Amino acid sequence: MSEEGEPRPAPAPEPGKETEAEPGSKRRTVSDPAALKALAHPLRLKILRHLATSGPATSTTLATALGENTGTLSYHLRRLESGGFIEDVPERPNSRERWWRAVRGLDIRRPAQDQMTDAEQAVAGTLDRMRLDEDIELARRFTEEQARSEGWMRGSRSLSHLTKDEVTAFHDAYLDLLARYARGPEDAPPDAKPVLLRWFALPTE
Repeated sequence: MSEEGEPRPAPAPEPGKETEAEPGSKRRTVSDPAALKALAHPLRLKILRHLATSGPATSTTLATALGENTGTLSYHLRRLESGGFIEDVPERPNSRERWWRAVRGLDIRRPAQDQMTDAEQAVAGTLDRMRLDEDIELARRFTEEQARSEGWMRGSRSLSHLTKDEVTAFHDAYLDLLARYARGPEDAPPDAKPVLLRWFALPTE
């Protein structure tokens, strides 16, 4: 599901690094364009978001939650598994159905634009447009609902003069902060809610 879905090391990332993380988990970097292609489908993003929000699920429970048939869900689950984004739940080995959870500790990074083929760049563009549509809707919700959210919706805007290295350092510090507060539904206290977090930086010109 960072969803909906998810922090650091590895190759120098593009500005649009995405992460799904949980505290105490070993970080694993995913930057293979073939694996990232598995993300460029709206239903797969919904599956990851549901797993990140509600915890482990089977194809049957996912089909009910997302309004799809189990055959369709099973296909997309296999694609996410082959991309390394979901895995079996080891605590439920004897279940009649496979239980799936989002892989913990992923550091998802896109290769630099000049390292991707035209087809891979097209896939990245598709994923960007899907993310943009979601972020526009989140921004609308924030504008309309923040005042009555009782403190659940928070945000900040600012401007500074930074070097490119400082922008990268700020981004990595943000990911460290995400890792510090990252938690899955199984580990969350009773009064916790799934909270979507976003940040981006861009020059004024």
